[in-house]
Parts: sequence; C-alpha cells; structure tokens
Amino acid sequence: MSDSAKYIFVTGGVTSSLGKGIISASLAKLLQSRGFRVTIQKLDPYINIDPGTLNPYEHGECFVTDDGAETDLDLGHYERFLDTITSQSNNVTTGKIYQSVINKERKGEYLGKTVQIIPHITDEIKRCIKILGSKSAYDFVITEIGGTVGDIESLPYVEAVRQLKWESPDDCLVVHLTLVPYLAAAGELKTKPTQHSVKQLLELGVQPDILVCRTEHELTPAIRNKVAKFCNVNLNAVIQSIDASTIYDVPLLMLEEKFDQVVLDKLKIQDYPEPNLKDWNSFLKRYKNPKNELTISLVGKYVELKDSYKSIAEAFIHAGAVNEVKVSINWVHSEDLNAKQVKSILEDSDGIMVAPGFGSRGIEGKILAVKFARESGVPFFGICLGMQVAVIEYARNVLNLLEAHSTEINEHTPYPVIDIMAEQKSITNLGGTMRLGTYNCHLKKGSLAHVAYDREDIAERHRHRYEFNNDYLDMFEKSGMKASGINPDSELVEIIEIPSHPWFVATQFHPEYKSTVHTPHPLFVGFVEAVLKHSKNK
Repeated sequence: MSDSAKYIFVTGGVTSSLGKGIISASLAKLLQSRGFRVTIQKLDPYINIDPGTLNPYEHGECFVTDDGAETDLDLGHYERFLDTITSQSNNVTTGKIYQSVINKERKGEYLGKTVQIIPHITDEIKRCIKILGSKSAYDFVITEIGGTVGDIESLPYVEAVRQLKWESPDDCLVVHLTLVPYLAAAGELKTKPTQHSVKQLLELGVQPDILVCRTEHELTPAIRNKVAKFCNVNLNAVIQSIDASTIYDVPLLMLEEKFDQVVLDKLKIQDYPEPNLKDWNSFLKRYKNPKNELTISLVGKYVELKDSYKSIAEAFIHAGAVNEVKVSINWVHSEDLNAKQVKSILEDSDGIMVAPGFGSRGIEGKILAVKFARESGVPFFGICLGMQVAVIEYARNVLNLLEAHSTEINEHTPYPVIDIMAEQKSITNLGGTMRLGTYNCHLKKGSLAHVAYDREDIAERHRHRYEFNNDYLDMFEKSGMKASGINPDSELVEIIEIPSHPWFVATQFHPEYKSTVHTPHPLFVGFVEAVLKHSKNK
C-alpha cells in the first residue's frame, strides 16, 4: 500500500436517518479489524460553526472531543466503534468552511480575486478532508457527508468529492447509502427511490462505486441485479443493510456482505489479513445473553428525543455487558416530577441518574429526583448539571440553606453553592467559550471513584460554565458530602460523593463521552454494579 491515505466518501440518498454514521463506523471497524489504521470525519452542511449552540431538539447530543471541539453525535459512534479518539479535524461544518474562506479573503490571501464557491469553497473543503490523511497516521480516511444528495446545502461537498475523485481516481471511493422500501400494498420491495437517488448523484458528476441498500426485507438476487444494472455498479457492490436489533450487529452484517472486501478490492489493496473481531463478538455475546435485568431512571429535560443522551444510553449498554445485565432506561421528564408524584414515578427504579443540561426548565424536578435517591438509598449518578443539582439539593435539605441555588438559575441567590467560573464572567459570546475538552483530576484514595478507576489520576472531558463554589466546601465536607475528585491546577471540584450512601457519585465532567465497546467507562461500570447489588438486596 502507498504511503498516502485512501479516501472513502459516504453519501446518503432518498431520506435522512438511514444510518450513514453507523455504516461508516462499521466499515471502519472491519478495516481496523484487518490491521488497517482508520479514522472517520463528518462533514455537516449546516451554517452553524458547530452544534455547541444548537438546542438538542435540533441536532441531538453535542459530542465533545479531547481537544475541546463541540461536534456531531456521529463522532461518538466513531469513537465507540473504533476505541480511538477524534478531534476538531474530524468534524467540519459549512459554517467553519465559510468562516475560514472569509477570514482569508479579509487578509488578502486571494490576491484580489473574486471569491466563489468553485474553486475557493470547494478547495477549502478538500483541504479539510485531506488534513487527517496528510498526517500519514492513517491508511483510510472515511468521510461521511451529512444530509442527502440533492440538498442545496450539500452541493459544494459533493462537488469537492467529484474533484477529488477526478484528481486521484486510485485513492478515492464513493459509497452511497440509499433506501429500498417495502410497499405492503404491493407486497414487494421498490428500487425506484434508489435509482432516482443515484441519478441525482450522477447529475452532479459522481458515480458511486458501492451501493449500500437499507431495507426491512432481504434483497433477492433479482433486486440486486436490477439495482446493479440501473445504477452502473458491480453486482457484488450492491450491499444489503437490513434492519438490525442493535447497532453493534451492523459490522457483522456488513462482514457477511463482504462490504470491506469489496472496498479493499476496488482500491486495489491485496494480501490483507483476515478480520479479528474476537473482542467484538465477546461483547455482543455478553450483551445479548444477560443474567439479570435492571431499570435505571434517567431524569432529564430532553427525554422526548433520546438522541440528546445518546452517549449515556450507549455507555449503559457497555457497562451492562461487563456486568452481564440488561440495563433498561426509564426515561423520566424532569418537568413531570413534583413533590406529590416523585415517589410513585421513581420508587420502582433500581438506580437513578440525573442527566446533563442547561437552563432553568425542569431544574426543580431534578432536585426532587436527587432528594429521593439520597433519602431512599437508591444508587445515584449525576453528570454535569446532575452534579450541580445534587449539590443544591444537599445544601437545601441537609445544610438547611433553603434558598441555595446556582447563579445560572438565580443570580441573586443568597447561597450560590454553584457559581459561574471566574474566567467565564467576562465572556459574551456563547459559541465555543465554555470549559471544553480534557482536564486532569486527582482522586481521593478509598473513594468510590478511586475504586472504580483503580488509579489516582485521571483525565476527563468537560462542557460547562458553572462550578462548585469552593467557599462552601468545608461546610459540605463536615456534614458528609465529600469532594473525591479535584482538578490539581484550578482546585475545581470534579467529583462529589456521599460515603454514607450505598453509591452516590456525581461528576462535573462527562464520563459518557469516553465509554467505548472495548473500554467501558469505569464509573458507569461501577454504577451498574452498585445498582445490581441494590436490586438483589431489595
């Protein structure tokens, strides 16, 4: 294989939400299992610089990388499948592209030329695509293009792909994910949507090399042959992507379809080893054959859209497999919780988690959930805002600081147990200005966190503006809530625990971002283990 990386582009047609991210991650997993070095990037057509300022109802979870980039949730899938970290280079938006081009124009770098979509915008897209490959750390760079072919905002990306494929035909390959729907009235699968989707791509100058057909029913040889003929692809390059019971089945389904072999053959790569998916299969076996089942109530304000908590839900799958239990999530809207109903809603829970979030909506419901977990001895796990409401609840109901609050919600509270970080006070822009990315944390020996991690020094990812107010730390610690994790540089409280409780842990950071199939997060593993113990002792 040459020293330069090979580029695989994944486009989508007919409809959104077909699963380009999972197909991209599955292909990457298969190539990785054969010993290749692989990374994946996402090109998002929206004009926002990043999803950091987007409401989760708009775009689901905002995933944060080690280097502090606020990115698309698909990067979470990439990391969970590959067990390798991503960076700001792995997520590019139209906003970033235009911002870069305009900044160059303002500096005079275009020498007075008229700045246009072609070549300036497409050149910038190509530059961003090539960044990962130019580092020579990867054999393959898989690039997922958001949206569907035909969307007006996706056109410059497709044009950039056309140019790259023309410039380096031996190093580029296009995979097109499309839909073959089943019409119950006719009792058959229909290929017309796929034909039209490929036709649109051809009109833009791009011939797909491989078609991945999403379907609810098996593709017959006749259907595969028809798609191949009408869409100018080889018969073996018509890949079936049938509905699966879990996303973690998809790499194995793609292996059966010889998806990765077709890719390697088309890129003229020879003598590649057999795939090693032993660990992946071991995980799936444990996941699909649980010995117990648990119910954990996840209390949040965006539970109608479960993609808002995608990394948390997946982390419970990873931790459940380790403990050989099935974790069922009871999605609880924090606005539905009040003093009269909290017990009836949460009393059947084996464990309780209070999820991250911003703003005042549903905050009192989250505080009630914490109070119920603390007083009833149900294992509790809080993340980010979940830690902050745990502090507020303790201040109000144990320390008797009845008006305690976060200055995010009540800037005039007499007891600001949660306050804005000092470096955040002068910031007016919201985008990309929070405490983002990986920071160090030192764990207190003998704490639940220390037991879970089995080491004293860790590094975790953050996304917040507000923090525990250290003016109150002595008061909390003397009354029984301990700071078991501290940032060694800023003395920021990263983890709080109540040692007298069966398992009560809350973190300012987001542990869910670092949980993968191969490396389940230790705090999630520890929490599920505690929940299992509590369930058995009920």
